[in-house]
Amino acid sequence: MAPGRMITIALAGLLAIAPLSACGGRPAPAQASENDASVRVIGDLRGTLDAYLTEQRTAEHVSAASLSVNLPDRGDTIDVSAGSMRFDVNQPVPMGSVWQIGSNTKAFTAALMLKLEADRRLSIDDTVGRWLPQYPQWKDVTLRRLLNMTSGIPSYEEQRAFLADYVADPYANDTTERLVSYAAQAPATSGYSYSNTNYILAQMIIEKASGDTYDHQLYNRIINPLGLHELTFSRHVYPVTITAREPAGYFFLKEIPVLLGHDVSRHSLSFAQGAGGIVGTTREMTRWERALYSGRVLPATQQAELLSLVSTKTGQPIGRTSQADPAGYGLGVQQGTTPKFGTFWTYEGGTFGFRTLHLYLPGSGLIMAIGLNSSTSQDHVMTLAGRVYDTLLAHRLIAEK
Repeated sequence: MAPGRMITIALAGLLAIAPLSACGGRPAPAQASENDASVRVIGDLRGTLDAYLTEQRTAEHVSAASLSVNLPDRGDTIDVSAGSMRFDVNQPVPMGSVWQIGSNTKAFTAALMLKLEADRRLSIDDTVGRWLPQYPQWKDVTLRRLLNMTSGIPSYEEQRAFLADYVADPYANDTTERLVSYAAQAPATSGYSYSNTNYILAQMIIEKASGDTYDHQLYNRIINPLGLHELTFSRHVYPVTITAREPAGYFFLKEIPVLLGHDVSRHSLSFAQGAGGIVGTTREMTRWERALYSGRVLPATQQAELLSLVSTKTGQPIGRTSQADPAGYGLGVQQGTTPKFGTFWTYEGGTFGFRTLHLYLPGSGLIMAIGLNSSTSQDHVMTLAGRVYDTLLAHRLIAEK
């Protein structure tokens, strides 16, 4: 699973777009004009996706894209898809397509732990030693440091043994204990260091503190109450009812040459779990982010903890990012600051076959989610996000800063 990438660009806000008419008969002139404008912007956004896929098809080995835009005080989203489900089959990408959201899953895991804190089942200042004494080498690491990536615990998916085992059996049903074992004897890291092991340990602690499975806690505390029915979690292989809606996902990382260019979308996601195992639509991603950032998921104390930052440069706490220190990590969320777009929240998640990005701009309330069906070091998803911004700006649907 590719680490979540800190984003260094943001998007400006959107204004509402009138929905297409679902009624028969001749619309009033104003309504017709609004509907025509909606058709044009959707067509141009699709053109933006198409142009990106044409340009990056070979370099990123990508054939499919999905985009959703969520606006404040509006129930529906602007949803656009482009490309084909596979390289070798000309099957258009449907609007209901699902994507492996990768490390965007981490915010769900952090929120579950913070909910347990709100219920006084644990404290994020507890130590790993209190909850998981079987790992004495990490006994003094706090749960807060697990969630903000300053634990010093190395990431399991960067270990050669893990990569060799994945290649040997990509359908394996990994346990959390097995995943942690790959990192148990690896050298410690220092400062801020992105590690998926942190979130597998967090998953194990959630289960111990709740006396329940991670899966059940996720559905009972988040997915079902928020009505996020287009998000799904599985510890192993996803059922065909899900994968039938999923584009091929192409491995295009040189670190494992034997998999280069292969479709890995149907492989087991047991290697990801609470660090990156959720699958869903880009539309549902934006609905989740709206709930998370608006404070509907957590009490005020835990919301403040969720958004508390450390600098990815120094590993030290910061109040917010800035031009001098532009990248910060919270508890499963990330913040960035750029000259053009100011300060924003974001996450780019990746699995071995997918990239998914979300952006939230507090000033305008815009939330955007993009899905692409390859994992590659030649990653230009933020270029695509910038082009989406330009398309919306050209239609005067967003205001320049």
